[in-house]
Amino acid sequence: MVQALQQEIRLSVDYLAGEVVDTIYFGGGTPSLLTPEELSTLLETIRAIYAVSAQAEITLEANPDDINEIPLQQWKAAGINRLSIGVQSFREEDLQWMHRAHNAHQSLEAMTLSKRYFDNITIDLIYGVPGLSNEDWKKNIETALTLNIPHLSCYALTVEPKTPLEKQIRTQQKQAVDPDKQAVHFLTLIDRLEQAGFRQYEISNFSKPGFESKHNQSYWQGKAYLGIGPSAHSYNGVSRQWNVANNQQYISAIEKGTIPFELETLTPEQQCNEYIMTALRTDQGLHLERLGKYEEQVLQAANPYLKNDSIVRIENRLVLTREGKFLADGIAAALFVE
Repeated sequence: MVQALQQEIRLSVDYLAGEVVDTIYFGGGTPSLLTPEELSTLLETIRAIYAVSAQAEITLEANPDDINEIPLQQWKAAGINRLSIGVQSFREEDLQWMHRAHNAHQSLEAMTLSKRYFDNITIDLIYGVPGLSNEDWKKNIETALTLNIPHLSCYALTVEPKTPLEKQIRTQQKQAVDPDKQAVHFLTLIDRLEQAGFRQYEISNFSKPGFESKHNQSYWQGKAYLGIGPSAHSYNGVSRQWNVANNQQYISAIEKGTIPFELETLTPEQQCNEYIMTALRTDQGLHLERLGKYEEQVLQAANPYLKNDSIVRIENRLVLTREGKFLADGIAAALFVE
């Protein structure tokens, strides 16, 4: 697999059209299973093919149960400078409900160890889990603050169709998600983190100054990116492509010198709608001048939301208000151009 990833990097040499690489992200699975030697090999291949910024943000996703002193030392030596840790919760009951492999003690231990080697750490937290009271959710937030984690990605628990969780809820084996409780958790999160000096720079992302994710911001700003590996997605501004999801099919194709992907060319309307969808979720909002010929159409669609204070206009930007953040997806869809 690592050899195939290296080969795809070489085959994709022209995709970013000579742009400098500002972020590298090992994610979309469990990349902490890679050995430090394999991580180093992939980074060396990227640097040999692409111009990588000296200040590049290089993130590795890891689970708490993968973290101990030795891999932390090795990841740092390999060139990783940011960790994204899938904590989900510091509460044992939540982790058991979500069938996570790690426990609450491992979460705390992983954070304490990681702080010895990395300053730039982000963790995922899930709210709206059935059985999670608002007081317990506050304790989760306080634990993260006490650990001095500079970046939090916080998501409402969602139940995807045709998943084991959806079936368990449908057959009443598990309690259903309560949207009203999730809204209370979200407000509690916004208020406490704002008080603690965090910036909610995107609806689900909160950071101390200087610890915003460069990688995620690139997505939201519509920059080109290259995805490597099975299921990986790439985007160059006018088209999107995604690799086959099957590992063996992926490796076999790469060995023959071809990248096994499907491609979708985006219409001008689709490009505009993607910008609306992502930009509106950020605290900078969407810049009207970037809408081009669709500016008036979007402004007209935004009128009802400007009147009910879901959106405010700040100079030449449309920005969601606190109330509007609860309706972000619906508002974005209402602003889509045809």
